[in-house]
Amino acid sequence: MKNSTIIGLILGLVAVLGGMILKGAKLSFLLNPAAFSIIILGTIAAVMIAFPMSELTKIGKLFKIIFTEQPLPPREQLITQFMEWASITRREGLLALEAKVDDIEDPFLRNGMRMIIDGNDQDLVRDVLLEDISTTEDRHKAGALIFTQAGTYAPTLGVLGAVVGLIAALADMSDMAKLAYAIAGAFIATLFGIFTGYVLWHPMANRLKRKSKQEIQLKLMMLEGLLAIQSGVSTIAIQQKLSVFLSPTERKKLRDKEEQGVEEKA
Repeated sequence: MKNSTIIGLILGLVAVLGGMILKGAKLSFLLNPAAFSIIILGTIAAVMIAFPMSELTKIGKLFKIIFTEQPLPPREQLITQFMEWASITRREGLLALEAKVDDIEDPFLRNGMRMIIDGNDQDLVRDVLLEDISTTEDRHKAGALIFTQAGTYAPTLGVLGAVVGLIAALADMSDMAKLAYAIAGAFIATLFGIFTGYVLWHPMANRLKRKSKQEIQLKLMMLEGLLAIQSGVSTIAIQQKLSVFLSPTERKKLRDKEEQGVEEKA
């Protein structure tokens, strides 16, 4: 299982349920419809008040992004591709890349490639692609903010749920055994609120932010690669320019791949 989100959720549930068992608390306490209603429905209501419906309708897509891996091309592979394009450009000119455009799967990269092939000014290409990146980043921030806010509301609603439960429990103090049971049940809302806030919503928001950062860095790398090709730089120069976007491990992979290619040619 490669998806750390699913592993994290399972570990979070095990930690809470296991902790309750070790502390001697009955798991049946969790079957509390009132607490569930206050936390889940309350969080949904708060989020709906805070955000327009046009943004909330994208929550399904956001969950898909959280629980699936992004189909982003490996950066070292992308550098190899740019080096190949740079070699073609230096031999045959930019127009020779026109046959490669339809094979590019990434819309951002495909659009940028068409712009440089069409002979647009380099400043225009940079401005258009940077605006595209900025718009994408803003959209990603808006999606992550929904989960961040949900994580802020849920724990507070947990306190509200506990107060409601205590009001109901203290309304009848004739039976102390029943009162103790009712007080214990009242704090289940707090448990739900803290758990959903800090084990679900905030981590999911951070997951979205992390994935957004990875995508934005990749787009910036594509932008620099496209501008380098348009400038007619050498394959070595484009490799050096784009390698700054790689981690040490990715740089090693790129070097190993190049060495393997040299050995095969020899």
